[in-house]
Amino acid sequence: MPEYQIPKTPSAYEFPLLIRHLLSRLSAQHTEQQIVYADGQRFSYGDFFERVQRLANGLRSFGIGPGDTVAVMDWDSHRYLECFFAVPMIGAVLHTINIRLAPGEMLYTINHARDTALLVHDDFVPLLEGFKGKTPTVKRTLRLSDQPSDVGGGSNQAEFDDEYEHLLSRASVEVNVPDFDENVRATTFYTTGTTGNPKGVYFSQRQIVLHTLGVAVALSSAAEQGRVHVDDVYMPITPMFHVHAWGLPYVATMLGLKQVYPGRYEPAKLLSLIENEKVTFSHCVPTILHMLLSDPAAEAIDLSNWKVIIGGSALPPALARRARDLGIDVFGGYGMSETAPVLTLAQLNSDAVSADDPDRLEIRCKAGRPIPLVDLKVVDSELNEVPRDGLSTGEVVVRAPWLTQGYLEDPERSEELWQGGFLHTSDIGHVDEAGYLKITDRLKDVIKSGGEWISSLELEDIALTCDGVSEAAAIGIADEKWGERPLLLLVATEDASSLDSVRVEFQRQAKIGTISEWAVPQRIELVSEIPKTSVGKIDKKKLREQYG
Repeated sequence: MPEYQIPKTPSAYEFPLLIRHLLSRLSAQHTEQQIVYADGQRFSYGDFFERVQRLANGLRSFGIGPGDTVAVMDWDSHRYLECFFAVPMIGAVLHTINIRLAPGEMLYTINHARDTALLVHDDFVPLLEGFKGKTPTVKRTLRLSDQPSDVGGGSNQAEFDDEYEHLLSRASVEVNVPDFDENVRATTFYTTGTTGNPKGVYFSQRQIVLHTLGVAVALSSAAEQGRVHVDDVYMPITPMFHVHAWGLPYVATMLGLKQVYPGRYEPAKLLSLIENEKVTFSHCVPTILHMLLSDPAAEAIDLSNWKVIIGGSALPPALARRARDLGIDVFGGYGMSETAPVLTLAQLNSDAVSADDPDRLEIRCKAGRPIPLVDLKVVDSELNEVPRDGLSTGEVVVRAPWLTQGYLEDPERSEELWQGGFLHTSDIGHVDEAGYLKITDRLKDVIKSGGEWISSLELEDIALTCDGVSEAAAIGIADEKWGERPLLLLVATEDASSLDSVRVEFQRQAKIGTISEWAVPQRIELVSEIPKTSVGKIDKKKLREQYG
């Protein structure tokens, strides 16, 4: 039988899925909506649309075109948002540099990505000075400044080809961009692992558009809890260099939300922006939310209209309880750098909320249910799906149209990532009958003791319910007899008088069967701080090196 093909009208427009098409409604529907930068700058969407086109033309005047890679080193800003659209608009690749990497790692990513141009904020000029003569592919540099001045700035400033605002002022506002293949690479960034150099993750224009649509549908289709709509005010508290700030700036722009970009993260400033700009929607990792809620100003402002997705690591129940007590609509989400990143959201159905338990913390703290177009399974070592009973655990594997196809110029690790035709997350979890995923640990963080697997996340959650505990981290340390035993590291609150209750609570949890006796930590140590990764997660790699 001949293969059926949909007939095409010769003059029909096929409409490739290009990032610039996410801007198609702005000039007609949202021209007066605001984009705010932390230092007080305000732009209408009309201004933003014009600036994106000017930046696209300005980059072209630099000789930047299809296939070139443009790297950005900036805090969360309106400039970054403009780069999100202008760079892919001309067929170039946007490299969002992780500004919290060590200088040597940062230099490695610039050279590995073969960056053609660097856009650098004043605060990172000293780093750029150290890279002189070590970046052979970089042909152009552009200065980003909150106080624009003459190109080159002043003393101790690198030689720049131009300054951002000056480049925009000289560029034409009319940009004529032809269509091109939607599968061309649009963005790349680097994720650090346990060994070796950072790995390059990349996404096509088609993938980013589909991720934007999938996340927008998931967020806007909720009945009430966790619903995002056009009247929301969006402020990311996830760095824009990290997986495109989880892709939410693309969603917010497409939907026409008012947007607030805070610059450098400082608790008092973030809380002030939430209050003054009436922010209603954000996302962050647990450590950032903990930092904000620990600031005295958090008790003085109304946070009852604020929706916050927590990702990067599991939402601890104690932190969720604290947020709900302040009226914050907090709920979990799940994904990883390689998945663009959103895979699941822990939104509540109307029938999941009851008068007896309106908060449903046990659901909010889960990773959530897959958003549209995500095929997610929990499988055993043979890739057989385990029962969806909320108990049977295995590795989380996934398929979706926006997952990275591999690591940049690293075929061996790319094949490992995609064994058996599914992307392997290296996360351990289970799915309940309602379809909610719960992550119980990372494969590398599970504590293997006497033949039993102990969840480090569960130990941390128990510790955080105890009075006087501000932060907690659990790792496995070598034990001659049992292979590994749990070590629990705690940071005390300022008013803590004793943490004796922590050990008592673990013994109580073991007695009632919540955890096994094997899971009770033999060692509990107080520390002044717990190290974090460049994106705010607990750095268990560093802890294992220190205590292992």
